[in-house]
Amino acid sequence: MRESKQAASPRRAPRILAGTPVAPSDAARTSALHQYEIGLRLMQERKYDQAASVLEKLLANGPSDLCERVRIYLAACAQQVKKTNSSFSSLEEHYDYAISLLNTGDYDDARQQLESILSKDSNCDFAYYGLAVLASMTGHADPCLEHLYQAVRLNPRNRFQARGDSDFQDMADDPRFTELLYPEPS
Repeated sequence: MRESKQAASPRRAPRILAGTPVAPSDAARTSALHQYEIGLRLMQERKYDQAASVLEKLLANGPSDLCERVRIYLAACAQQVKKTNSSFSSLEEHYDYAISLLNTGDYDDARQQLESILSKDSNCDFAYYGLAVLASMTGHADPCLEHLYQAVRLNPRNRFQARGDSDFQDMADDPRFTELLYPEPS
């Protein structure tokens, strides 16, 4: 038996030197991967419409091994666009949706929905109350107090509601919270 020296030596991948031209198929794949990354980054930035546009172009021209993933991300974009474009018959209905997001732990979307309500009506006391609850639940005392102050200023009944609301339990030891809910008589 003869041993082959070639079999013993490991195969090496060719080195690519700077300035060496890339094969056209490699250039197309590199471009497709770059577009894919851009689409994912846009999704992370919650720019679902823009992400969908980039991913749709990739689906039409991209490599087949990426297409299945691209379809999944396109479906996710469509779902998010639909969610953000939901139409509500009233601000109260919109608020209920925001609170359902809050209750499921989707804090970023809940905040976005509550802020959307305030962009439509800056005197919406219950949206401020919802933001106060959200801030309390996420451990942000100062924003909680600011939002609760606005909610009470716009509707004094919010003071009484907050007194019995277990979502403010983390704020109970804060003297500013107590002062807001139990003010000294004038």
